[in-house]
Amino acid sequence: MTNFSHTVSTRRHEARRLALALLAFIPTPLGTAQAAPAHAIAMHGAPLHGPDFAHFAYADPQAPKGGRLTLGALGSFDSLNPFIVKGVPARGLRDYVHESLMARGLDEPFTLYGLIAESVETPEDRGWVEFVLRPEARFSDGAPVTVDDVLFSHALLRDHGRPNHRSYYAKVTRAWATGPRSVRFDFTPDGDREMPLIMGLMPILPRHLIDPERFEETSLERLVGSGPYAVEAADPSRRIVYRRNPGYWGAQLSVNRGRFNFDAIAIEYFRDSNALFQAFKKGIVEVRPEDDPARWVRGLDLPAQRDGRIVKEEFATGLPVGMPALVFNTRRPLFADRRVRQALSLLFDFEWLNRNLYFGAYERTQSYFHGSELASYGRPADAAERALLAPWLSRIDPAMLDGGFRQPVGEETGRNRENRRQALALLDAAGYVLKSGRLVDAATGKPVAFEFLVVDREEQRLALVYARALRHAGIVARVRLVDSAQYQRRRQDFDFDMVQQHWYNSLSPGNEQSFYWGSQAADDPGSRNYAGIRDEAVDAMIAALLAARTRQDFVAAARVLDRVLLSGQYVIPLFHLPRQWVARWRQIERPEKTSLYGYQIDTWWRRETGEAAAQ
Repeated sequence: MTNFSHTVSTRRHEARRLALALLAFIPTPLGTAQAAPAHAIAMHGAPLHGPDFAHFAYADPQAPKGGRLTLGALGSFDSLNPFIVKGVPARGLRDYVHESLMARGLDEPFTLYGLIAESVETPEDRGWVEFVLRPEARFSDGAPVTVDDVLFSHALLRDHGRPNHRSYYAKVTRAWATGPRSVRFDFTPDGDREMPLIMGLMPILPRHLIDPERFEETSLERLVGSGPYAVEAADPSRRIVYRRNPGYWGAQLSVNRGRFNFDAIAIEYFRDSNALFQAFKKGIVEVRPEDDPARWVRGLDLPAQRDGRIVKEEFATGLPVGMPALVFNTRRPLFADRRVRQALSLLFDFEWLNRNLYFGAYERTQSYFHGSELASYGRPADAAERALLAPWLSRIDPAMLDGGFRQPVGEETGRNRENRRQALALLDAAGYVLKSGRLVDAATGKPVAFEFLVVDREEQRLALVYARALRHAGIVARVRLVDSAQYQRRRQDFDFDMVQQHWYNSLSPGNEQSFYWGSQAADDPGSRNYAGIRDEAVDAMIAALLAARTRQDFVAAARVLDRVLLSGQYVIPLFHLPRQWVARWRQIERPEKTSLYGYQIDTWWRRETGEAAAQ
């Protein structure tokens, strides 16, 4: 296989080099070595479970098998290929059809256990990784999963996959078979210690069924995988149905016991959230994650809920809540100025919204890693963080360093006068002035206006309330509701002024941070750098995050990344529920224990009582 050399810009390379150099001066013990084939690999430290573990604690191996689960989704889909930019893929393909070399344990920050691969080996510097495949691994058509399939999948996704795949897999300098069932990947010497785990999560596709030349075409052709389910039926305007493979090769593996209990899983599609909610109330959809306080408090006050046929539950997690936000497209001249972005953040009145629209149920999101040890919120920067931040300290708000920073606090009255005064002062400094009640560019006289692109009624309601607040500062925000296909296309092409987005984060953020915030992804269609961030400090902190050898170094790098992103004012952080809200019909049951990541529907099952069957 031809070696692949990944080219980066001089600025990004220098930022990475500087971050690695700074990290070397932070006094921490050496990381845990992995010098021999093992059943699992952890990003930091040792795996929670030994090689002979029976099952994950959040899965019940005695769970009954059978029945059908019906879930709901908004929008539509036009593709059964989740690995390309074109099209909108159906929900569930990656979860149920396509497997990776290893499976994630969800009671740990980032640990992988053998799935298609029975063992993994990597040296202490993680400059390469080698996997040994299980001889029993099979695709759903009965063909064995081979080393050739692994090498083919790497080359296919590197050359034709989504931007994150292309970026990650381009860090492989050599991929080669070291034996009949073993394959090795060598990596670029850039200090990215996550790469062995990234390769462990690479989806494995069948070489004998895929034409690389046609792979990037949007299609409803069903891709064959090695997972527990196959696509049984697909109607882009209505539903997709997955049927459990009765001969699934991996059913008895420790990582799978107690999981994938339904014979069939149907995902019904709805055009708007109200139609989806009505379908749940009627029992058409059987499980509903909820994030609307009005529906949770009032909408579910139903006879079926009062008599116990519908169960409402709240789950705590140990995860960051992620970053739900209104996103500034900094590629637009108006939003290229940080002062403008900060001013518009001041005009967002969370306190009024929470009280008047959301029953006071939400908490303001204060960090990109809110709710976890990775968050900088409320924590003064320690010596390790200050060492990493040294080249950029002058850019950081002192409150961001001493732990006193928080998002602007509005007024429950809705007037928000003090924040508006501060916002207008920032806008004035940026060259915008009020004339006859309209904010205009002082140099050109052009009114300040932008478009807020939304995809559903809930986003529209929030956008309209915010647009009304902006009018008090002389700013015109036009709210445009579009269908999901158009929204997806425009967002992928960065063809918007402002959108609402939620970036999810784990306890072990890594390479995906480059896909979210890295300079290289800023103009890469299909990436999730929707804000268009190009910041050498952000690039350097992502590099430090990937190079960290201990949890201590890793946490320091994550908190600094958090401080730099917050200082950039690239988004207006929104709000989150303090716990997961889920409603389910009683015949759908779950294990007593949930994971560190919260509830996992693939561990649930159907209890077919006479009452449930008759419903």
